[in-house]
Amino acid sequence: MDFKVGDKVVYPNHGVGVIEEVLRTQAGGTDQAFFRLRIVANGSTVLIPTANTIQVGLRKVLTRKDVDKVYKVLRNGNIDITSDWKGRFQEHSDKMRSGNIYEVAAVLKSLTLLSKSKNLSYRERKMLDKSKYLVVSEIASVSNMEETEVEQRVDRAVAVSIKKPRDH
Repeated sequence: MDFKVGDKVVYPNHGVGVIEEVLRTQAGGTDQAFFRLRIVANGSTVLIPTANTIQVGLRKVLTRKDVDKVYKVLRNGNIDITSDWKGRFQEHSDKMRSGNIYEVAAVLKSLTLLSKSKNLSYRERKMLDKSKYLVVSEIASVSNMEETEVEQRVDRAVAVSIKKPRDH
């Protein structure tokens, strides 16, 4: 995938960022290029080798049509919950690292449902918060809406999903 200065992108587990610059350096006798990415949420910058964008999961932000698909995933009632804490945490961690917004939305639904029946561990609570932040911030960025309004919409969509009967 080709990225250029000014593109809004998603860096997995960090959220939406903007490519500010392409830097070129000599390292070990080879010319290397890096994207300097400013993370929108906190203003921090990250350097990502242009050759590693696929490996790190860098992707363009959603299109408006993709936003509708995310809401559909959030509402659809399909929620997988692994009962074993370790297995569940590993599965959720893998989904979060993937950078795939639909996988992150699935983690959000799963942990929200789980939080209704038991107290989440500290690590799962943090993951729930992170998954919600990633979904809300990307949709808000694409939709040009306030995050608080998007958060309410996301909460309503997840609530619909949780209320649907599930097959296990």
